[in-house]
Amino acid sequence: MVIQAWQSFSSRIVHQQNIDASSSGPGLFPYRRPVSSRRALSLIQTHPSRGRLRAPRTLSKDLILIITKKFLPLTAAAFAAAIALAGCGASGTGSGSSGTSMPGMDHGSSSSGPAAAGDHYAADVMFAQSMIPHHSQAVQMSEMILEKQDIPADVTPLATRIKEAQGPEIEKMTGWLTAWGESTQMHAGHTMDGMMGAEDMAKLETAQGVEAARLFLTQMIAHHQGAVTMAKTETTDGKDAAALQLSKDIVSAQETEIKEMQQLLNTL
Repeated sequence: MVIQAWQSFSSRIVHQQNIDASSSGPGLFPYRRPVSSRRALSLIQTHPSRGRLRAPRTLSKDLILIITKKFLPLTAAAFAAAIALAGCGASGTGSGSSGTSMPGMDHGSSSSGPAAAGDHYAADVMFAQSMIPHHSQAVQMSEMILEKQDIPADVTPLATRIKEAQGPEIEKMTGWLTAWGESTQMHAGHTMDGMMGAEDMAKLETAQGVEAARLFLTQMIAHHQGAVTMAKTETTDGKDAAALQLSKDIVSAQETEIKEMQQLLNTL
C-alpha cells in the first residue's frame, strides 16, 4: 500500500513540475510553492542521458515524513476497519459452538432404552443384581421339593409354577445387566431379604414327605416376602420401564402365592 501511495504522489509532483516549466520558462516560477512541495521536488532527480525525471533509489527522511503524514491516517483507518470486520466474522462463526443448546439437540444426556445405564439407573441395576440370586435360590428350593417322594399333591404344582416363572425372569434380568454393561454379580456385603442360609437349605434337602412340604412352604413364604420388599423398592426408586414392570409383576404374583402357601400350610 505504501508503494502505491509513493507512485501516485511522485506522478503528481512530476506532472505539476512539467506544467510549471512549460508555462514560465526555464528558471522562472510564477509563484512560490509550499515548503513541502519544494522539498519533494528537490528530491526528484533528472536522468542525465534521457532527460526524464525519476525517483531516487533511497527515500530521504523528509520524503518519508511527507508520505507518512499524508497516508498514515488512511492506513490506520483501513486497518481498524479490517479488525472490526474480522471481529464480526469471528463472532458470527463462533455462535455455532456456544454453550447454549437448542431444544431437542442434546442427544448425549438422555436415552430411550435401558442399554444406556448410568447413575439414574442405579436402582434398576441393584434390583436385577439382587433379584437374580434371590430367584436362583427359589428355583433351587423348588427343584429340591420336586425330587422328593410322598410330597402332598397340592404342594407339587406350586413348586412347579415357581420354578417355571422365576427361571425366565433370571434370564431376562441377566440380559438387562449385560446390555447395561453391568456385572451380573451382586456387590460384596449386600444382604437380601428372605434368603435362606446354608443350614436352612441343608434341612430342606434332608427332609422327606409332609415334613419336607411343611418346611418348604414355611421357607418359601419368608423368601417371597423378601422378594416383595425388594420389588417394591424398585417400584419406588427404579426408572427403567421393563424393570419397573417386572417389579410390579413380582409383587402381584408372589403376594398371591404367599396367601396360597399360607392356606396350604394350615392344611398339613
